[in-house]
Amino acid sequence: MSHRSFCRFLMLVIVLFFGSAVCAADKKPNILVIVVDDMGFSDLGSYGGEIETPNIDSLATGGLRFTQFYNTARCWPTRSALMTGYYPQQIRSDPPQGKLPQGTLLIPHYLKPLGYRTYHSGKWHVPGAPFPVKDGGFDRSYELLDHNHNFYPQKHRLNDEPIAAIDPENNGGYYTTNFIAEQTIHQLREHAEEHAEKPFFAYTAFTSPHFPLQAPQNVIDKYRDRYVEGWDAVREKRFRRQTASGIVRTTLSPREENVGPPYPQNNLEILGDGEVLRPVAWETLTDTQKRFQAEKMAIHAAMVDCIDQQVGRIIETLKSIGQWENTVIFLLSDNGCSAEIMVRGDGHDPAAPLGSGKTYLCLGPGWSTASNTPFRRHKIWTLEGGISTPLIVHWPEGIPKNRQNTLRHETGHVIDLLPTILDLTGLDLTGASKENDSGVPLPGESLLSAVQGKSLNENRKDLFFLHEGNRGLRSGNYKAVSTADKRQGDGEWKLYDLSTDRSEQHDLAAEKPEKLKELVTKWELWNQTCSKESERP
Repeated sequence: MSHRSFCRFLMLVIVLFFGSAVCAADKKPNILVIVVDDMGFSDLGSYGGEIETPNIDSLATGGLRFTQFYNTARCWPTRSALMTGYYPQQIRSDPPQGKLPQGTLLIPHYLKPLGYRTYHSGKWHVPGAPFPVKDGGFDRSYELLDHNHNFYPQKHRLNDEPIAAIDPENNGGYYTTNFIAEQTIHQLREHAEEHAEKPFFAYTAFTSPHFPLQAPQNVIDKYRDRYVEGWDAVREKRFRRQTASGIVRTTLSPREENVGPPYPQNNLEILGDGEVLRPVAWETLTDTQKRFQAEKMAIHAAMVDCIDQQVGRIIETLKSIGQWENTVIFLLSDNGCSAEIMVRGDGHDPAAPLGSGKTYLCLGPGWSTASNTPFRRHKIWTLEGGISTPLIVHWPEGIPKNRQNTLRHETGHVIDLLPTILDLTGLDLTGASKENDSGVPLPGESLLSAVQGKSLNENRKDLFFLHEGNRGLRSGNYKAVSTADKRQGDGEWKLYDLSTDRSEQHDLAAEKPEKLKELVTKWELWNQTCSKESERP
């Protein structure tokens, strides 16, 4: 080889090497957001629970667990906040008031110009943006609209178009959790075959373990006798595991025996003598009640177990298409566990096997109290039991190995996920807020530094809560909170120091009236600002 030829060869090698290095450095991560429905803070094994969740727990072992992450206390406000990055009160989503304000962008609207393909499967429930593809900007979507039938939904859509209802008598093995995951898997495989050069954003929104409590009988069988010891014993064991692992640093809240379901119950008589409307001491229940309640928790556990199995299948798919290392996974719940008791859909057949498609059960306040260990209250309330969610973040390429399997105690909120995702893609947050024609800056903060194992800015913004008259504000370690139901004695604002009292047992309102006044004034100003922002076209 001549000297000139060798020099040309060397230059080609240098260009190829450094060119590929630049491409690798500029490669944007894939993003997968997994949301479960009505799962309590302590249900996962990695958050103190006894339910078998090895696949999700493996994400925690290889990633991070946030211990002070918040949702909005209800399904559609959380999904709206997650997708838009705004408090739902800023965008007419809670309560729902028609279309989203002009200029409101959802995650796909930000990511598609960056070359991302976007996929959705499962629950949608974003008021003001009814169609995931047309309004949400997704490239592909499977949307489950019928939340009353886990074995044979009658309303669901593929890419915004209605598809055939599932036959109740011959459902072909359909189960919502499995099918939602199957659609995500199909989307990921299609992506690998047709768009491998592009990054993806996938949003998998399970409808479990939300009521009705329904699961395959063989999975229920695994848990059928596990909960006969009752919710008091389960709470104590979960709390001990949480305390030992450092997930919580507080006391265990007592059962609130005077707090039942948040809404009036219908058709209660059809559920029989086993139903219980208050979280009373387990030992006071009759044998019939104990058996019925233990069976309900077994079904709830089976639903969580099924989610874990399907998360495992999604994990294996990511590995099989070569996208495991470069995919950031966020897994969280949309609100705390639910104390609701009602009968909807086709009703409840007491003669059918509990947990089958012909039954309609809700978990109720006894087991919801256990699922939300160690916190007070449930979904809908803005006490910690309603708004605290596990958040697991997993990213092999981005989380240093020496920081994996660690706890993050910084506060966060679902409004932070969109800024975090934008930060992951390299999209300038200042530019992003300017590009958003709404004219309203995103209220959340990026969690990327925490995801990468670094320290977050301790001077984070205050976090605000409002749902059905239940109000709350967390400012540093202090939290002001009031509930809408004055019959239960909680209508007035109360003040808690969450650094030592996340179970919200010691009201400091009388000791620190100025601090409470400061927080209430902030909340009222925020609420007024949200009202003005939501009035824009």
